[in-house]
Amino acid sequence: MARGLVLCSQTRTIAKLSFSLLEPRFRRHLCYVGPRNVPSTRLFCHCAGSQMLNLVDMAAYNEAFSRRMAMAGIKHHNRIALGVSGGPDSMALCVLAANWKAEVQYGIGNSGKYIDGLLAIIVDHGLRPESKDEATLVGNRVSEMGIRCEIARCDWMNGKPKQGHLQEAARDMRYKIFQDVCMQNQISVLLVAHHADDQAELFILRSSRDSGVLGLAGMAFTSQVFSSHTNLYNKDWINHSVLLVRPLLDFSKEDMYKICQGSNRDWVEDPTNRSPLFARNRIRMSLGNLLSGTFKSELQAVISACRGTRIYVDQICSNLIKQTVTIMDQGYAVIDLKALDPSKIDDICLSKFITLVLQFVSQRQRPIRGSTSNLLLQYIRAIPCKTSLTAAGCYICPAPGSKGAKALVCCSVNCPLPSNAELFHTFSVEEKRHCFSNELEQIIANGKSYSNKLVPDASQAQFLDMGCESVLDEAWRLDIITESTYRNINLLQREEVKHFKPKTDEVASRCESKQESEHVNLFLNEPLLPGQTCYFMNRFIISWKLSKKNDSNVFPQESHSLSYLGRESQHSHCCCVNRDDMVAKVRTMIDADWLYLAELSKRPHLDNLESTRLPLTDKIACSDYSRLSANLALKSLKSIPVAARKSIPVLVNDHGQILSIPSIGYKHCPFMMASAVFKPRVPLGGGHSSFL
Repeated sequence: MARGLVLCSQTRTIAKLSFSLLEPRFRRHLCYVGPRNVPSTRLFCHCAGSQMLNLVDMAAYNEAFSRRMAMAGIKHHNRIALGVSGGPDSMALCVLAANWKAEVQYGIGNSGKYIDGLLAIIVDHGLRPESKDEATLVGNRVSEMGIRCEIARCDWMNGKPKQGHLQEAARDMRYKIFQDVCMQNQISVLLVAHHADDQAELFILRSSRDSGVLGLAGMAFTSQVFSSHTNLYNKDWINHSVLLVRPLLDFSKEDMYKICQGSNRDWVEDPTNRSPLFARNRIRMSLGNLLSGTFKSELQAVISACRGTRIYVDQICSNLIKQTVTIMDQGYAVIDLKALDPSKIDDICLSKFITLVLQFVSQRQRPIRGSTSNLLLQYIRAIPCKTSLTAAGCYICPAPGSKGAKALVCCSVNCPLPSNAELFHTFSVEEKRHCFSNELEQIIANGKSYSNKLVPDASQAQFLDMGCESVLDEAWRLDIITESTYRNINLLQREEVKHFKPKTDEVASRCESKQESEHVNLFLNEPLLPGQTCYFMNRFIISWKLSKKNDSNVFPQESHSLSYLGRESQHSHCCCVNRDDMVAKVRTMIDADWLYLAELSKRPHLDNLESTRLPLTDKIACSDYSRLSANLALKSLKSIPVAARKSIPVLVNDHGQILSIPSIGYKHCPFMMASAVFKPRVPLGGGHSSFL
């Protein structure tokens, strides 16, 4: 029985197509509807009948969705956000999520209209004149399903992205908005509608770029995404993260249409998804021409095997980190090479392990590939290590006194690093009580209890130490794919390689120039006012203030030298206190700072109060205190390897004078309270992820 689909655009063009609900090629017809030129408006699609609704087994889809939610560790009472574009994928996600919430009749919100604990986030990218009206229409459709909806609009502060980077820029902005809205609504779980066909596209795309088996594993089922905002509740530091969940990875694109039809829900087709300018679109159209069910199932089997290998490698790396890595308070890591025993570890596991450690120390979450990865492998396998190496934002060298049995991994300030300083978002105690609970921790624990049972052993990890071509060869040898599928995948790869243009020298030069500016900007910090707290290099939480109470008692053996502070504290203060114009800037330690502390520690002791009092004022200078503080700081500095000192944060005033080096206990004034706590934005290991 045929069924009609109405495609309506804002140009009032209406076309009717007929196709069978169960006919696979209707999806191809839909993809190529319209004139040769891609229209600028989205196509609003709705069903024109109801006779075929009963042919779609919604119960089976609901059951599969419920099973995936359980695997992710999510319970019905957990608050959930949905990333919604209005397309068939995200509308199908809305249908399944609403049905899943209704399974236990969890309840309706206070308004009596919306499902409790469910929020749809619609992003209006603002790239077309019609986008605002389209977002409103999609919001109305989602609201009709009983899902509360929030529409967020992009603010392109640096101008709209250029065509060649449009999809990437839009995706980055979209996920930033998703995180912001989740944080504002105290939601810890975000569902997105990626499905099996998306995984197939990504496999072809990455294989055309010579990705290894870990990249060919595709998108994670669950992954912890850390917000660009950091929050401070009184003295408690909280970096909000969201668990990104893709519960539809077992579903096909055809399933998305069926779910929408089976629930009588409308959707939108975005014309930019048909533009051959974008790699994913080209691959999608090419895959659409391969109608063989055998090809699709075999391609998914290869991806599944890659994911099994990824799960195994991730588990090995997690164990190695626990057994061999020590994180120091001053912001560097120590790897016990003897305990690591690199000779017994596969290259793929060792390379991933090193990448995780370097990404943590530098807080640069970029992948490490090619010659850099090979160089790191050679270095870490050479025991005892005798040389130093700079790579991926880190400086690696032998640990002092270890005779090469241990390696230091320090942040290299000579490489481009994350943004320098960012003020905290502060909240009251009352607000804390109502947000950022341990809900996410419990969800992740639930998910781990499930996924830990499914970790394969080495014999089941089929593609260890294999590149892209080797993966396909091995899959063919193991009869995972047939010769026909093998040829088709290689053909798709070659076609996409033709479109891939490596960076020219000019582009590389521009990138290098940009990186240099990022490095220079590291030392051009915004002033930090007394009482404020900032995040420095995504690594240190820094705060300072001036107190009316001094801490001269930290030097009990020098109490006679600082006795004037106690005698005069009720009548006079140092020259720093009550200065409204006093601010601090944050930078990293330089060689001159060590020399300054050494010189300061050798200054003569001032014997009496009058010699410390400033002329024409009742204020006291901090000379003796800073001398004693420098002595103490130098002792602490000796315990820190020289290589690790250069990334230690230093507070200076407008004139460049050192106010404090909190990590080693130096401050020039007894009334100054300063702290620097090593709290990287992204934890060691990159946070929770699962490739089930």
